Amino acid sequence: MRVWLLLFVLAALSGCAPATRVTLLPQADGHANAIETKTSKAAQVIDQAYAVAKVGQFGGITTEQTSKEEVQQRHADLLAVQPAPPERFTLYFILGGATLTPESEAALSEILTQAAARPGGEILIIGHTDRVGPLESNDTLSLERARLIRELFIERGFPPVRVHAIGRGEREPAVPTPDEVDEPQNRRAVIVVR
Repeated sequence: MRVWLLLFVLAALSGCAPATRVTLLPQADGHANAIETKTSKAAQVIDQAYAVAKVGQFGGITTEQTSKEEVQQRHADLLAVQPAPPERFTLYFILGGATLTPESEAALSEILTQAAARPGGEILIIGHTDRVGPLESNDTLSLERARLIRELFIERGFPPVRVHAIGRGEREPAVPTPDEVDEPQNRRAVIVVR
């Protein structure tokens, strides 16, 4: 009788353990994030750092709040092998073309050195323009700016497969302006090294 009772208690306790546990970690840059956990029976959004969604064996979802210290203690091995957060750099261009400003030209060497210190990662270069000129021309110019920076990375020895260039035109301004406004901070290339 005792053996059956022990097996029943163990089975009941194992039924309480979550089949899946999702813990939301904060982003390195401090931006808010959220994740939705879904099963065929339930859905739950967690949007606070160190919130936990636990999916039970039968598809139910419960949530709880943990802390940075608890996560570090419970998942030390996983956190130790976590990749470094992406690094972002911004270079600026002279009006109307794909020529870097003197300040950005001077900063480029240090950016290339820092990117080289992260071997094996992806490098994404996103070209942007201000709102001067037609949308189609700005699309072309933003891609030209991104490709120029990409070629500089490749010349420095980065494998082409690691370096991607895209253009966003005037669609994602750093400083929102009306059309045809010359804004130097919008004439840029954002380099994301991850």
